[in-house]
Amino acid sequence: MSDQSYLAWPFLEDSHRSLAREVSDWAAAQFDADGFHDHADVDADCAAIRAALGEAGIVRNAVPAAFGGTHERLDVRSLCLIRENLAYRSGLADFVFAMQGLGSGAISLFGSSDQQQAWLPGTGTGKLCAAFALTEPEAGSDVAAISTRAELDGDHYAISGEKTFISNGGIADFYVVFARTGEADGARGLSAIIVPATTPGLEVVERIETIAPHPLARLRFDKCRVPVTHRIGEGGSGFRIAMGTLDVFRSTVGAAALGFARRALDEATARARRRNLFGAPLADLPGVQTQLAEMAMDIDAAALLIYRAAWTKDQGAARVTREAAMAKLYATEAAQRAIDTAVQIFGGLGVTKGSVPEALYREIRALRIYEGASEVQKLVIARAHLAETTP
Repeated sequence: MSDQSYLAWPFLEDSHRSLAREVSDWAAAQFDADGFHDHADVDADCAAIRAALGEAGIVRNAVPAAFGGTHERLDVRSLCLIRENLAYRSGLADFVFAMQGLGSGAISLFGSSDQQQAWLPGTGTGKLCAAFALTEPEAGSDVAAISTRAELDGDHYAISGEKTFISNGGIADFYVVFARTGEADGARGLSAIIVPATTPGLEVVERIETIAPHPLARLRFDKCRVPVTHRIGEGGSGFRIAMGTLDVFRSTVGAAALGFARRALDEATARARRRNLFGAPLADLPGVQTQLAEMAMDIDAAALLIYRAAWTKDQGAARVTREAAMAKLYATEAAQRAIDTAVQIFGGLGVTKGSVPEALYREIRALRIYEGASEVQKLVIARAHLAETTP
């Protein structure tokens, strides 16, 4: 990564600067220039990357210190710096790390001590694979529309329904499943429940292939029985838990996009310097200079929003919904623009399968959708703005 001047910004502490450099060096050695190659066996590659992240101690940042983690509580700036530096080298490595944090995030933030002790130590070493099961065929950004049901049956819940586009679906050791437990209508009637992958009645009915190969699946629950003690928090608190978890991890989506954008700028800059057109390097053309300037400006603006949101949360803010939405929205949209520009500067090579710009183009697209599509982030920001202003 050519530009690391942002590490001097006051949002970050010396420990963050050291972490960023350590992860950057580790990722450079682990993936060299070929981190965006096609994955013939994505499940095996995820397992290998998760083990390597665990051995390097990087995934420890995804769980609290009491359960083998690095920080007393989740440090959002650390999560963002790790995702940014991993994404710069490998989209799949970023995915693996992110899902260890998001998949277990509800347990880290809201779980009981028994739940945390049962699941977090293995997650922090990479020995357990975590998943966050929220989305349904008819309920994505509209979490309150979830229809999967968990009905009380003695001291167990019987879960029935479907989840789809579940990251780590089919390879996870446990899922944090959001289901309707009936305390009230809409958002107030949801609960979060830990479901081990081996539970009878849980079936992986479809593995979903996407333009950037990641392990995704559609899950079916058929009277899947789990103890009531697997419920995270109080019954009916599932919406609050889901939003509180996304509040922490949404900024990190922006950080991953930032890593992709930084790689796009570095690749485009190198290409513009070495490619001659009309007797001079592309980099000498005013039009190309304008493109590079816009990419650099978008990247700095995205970084400021991301680390502002992360710093605010780390300073103890109860919620950073507005700040995280701004960071996620701007960074993912800016990264899409930057990567598109890189493809354009590369010309035909930019759409050649196996080139870095082509891989980045496939990697970035989903980030504008998952953990709240860009259009939903705009609604979140607008509603926060209207609530904070006087008519």
